[in-house]
Amino acid sequence: MRPSPVAAAVLIALGTAVPAHAARAVPVPEHGIFLTVSGTDQTWIRGVLLDCGPTPPPGPHPQAAKACEALALANGDFDALADDPHACTKEYDPVKVRATGTYGGRAVDWRRTYPNACALDADTGYVFRF
Repeated sequence: MRPSPVAAAVLIALGTAVPAHAARAVPVPEHGIFLTVSGTDQTWIRGVLLDCGPTPPPGPHPQAAKACEALALANGDFDALADDPHACTKEYDPVKVRATGTYGGRAVDWRRTYPNACALDADTGYVFRF
């Protein structure tokens, strides 16, 4: 599924590196979390909104229910997401991920760089599977 041109522009803007002092200027959705994954030097980017409200609606995230369940088990802490261990190659093709928005009434702005997409998948499970 390809995002609309407007959605793509928003996702590109969210994924663009900003100075630390300007990080608060990035719009934060009132409900849900914008999840983005990008390649080295922003050569590609994809993203989706994950809304884990009281009853997660069927939204654009293809694994919304499982992703919300994983976040609930981690109490909204992306660093505490349960691993989904599986074998990965040692290929170095970095991917950057970001989660920006709100979860459980708390602001979220989490970023991480992984050595490759498989390492991302093994570390974050369903949350970034889109």
